Amino acid sequence: MIGVIAGSVVARYAPERLFKIVFVGVAWSAAARLIFASDSWKFGNDLPKGLLMRAYGFCVGILSTLMGIGGGLFSNLLMTFYGRPIHQAVATSSALAVLISVPGALGYVYAGWPVAARYPAVAALQWPFTLGFVSLIGAILVMPMSLITAPLGVKAAHAMSKRTLETAFGCYLFIVGSRFVMSLASGL
Repeated sequence: MIGVIAGSVVARYAPERLFKIVFVGVAWSAAARLIFASDSWKFGNDLPKGLLMRAYGFCVGILSTLMGIGGGLFSNLLMTFYGRPIHQAVATSSALAVLISVPGALGYVYAGWPVAARYPAVAALQWPFTLGFVSLIGAILVMPMSLITAPLGVKAAHAMSKRTLETAFGCYLFIVGSRFVMSLASGL
């Protein structure tokens, strides 16, 4: 939770370019791990306890908030680095996503208020449809579609082997990261 709050504060003051750079760095690092890693790439055989796990939690919270994601990517990677099967990691991270995304969304509402104040004409046009940096239209469209498609994703994931699932997810992350690189290169 502290990581999510810290990420929200950073989001309030950081330039847009920082978010894209963080997204590309994390997405490509995760893609490389998923595509090229072997089972021997481990930090240990069991998840850590105490201070190290709290540090991981802080990092997952802040990076997830800066990337605008629910934390599943980081939870998946962390769990697989500690020997958990990817199918178990995906299931666990789905539960963690709620714990990160709800306070993260509230943090982006907080972070976006000063922007709306600087651009009153834009804020007046967007007000019925946004709260800070949170698009209400996006939320209304994404939430029900997530509920509909989540069972399909679970079915597809369980139909794949561990290696196929890792490779597919790694390729997806590489493609999404590449899109952000193009955006950074073009200055958009």
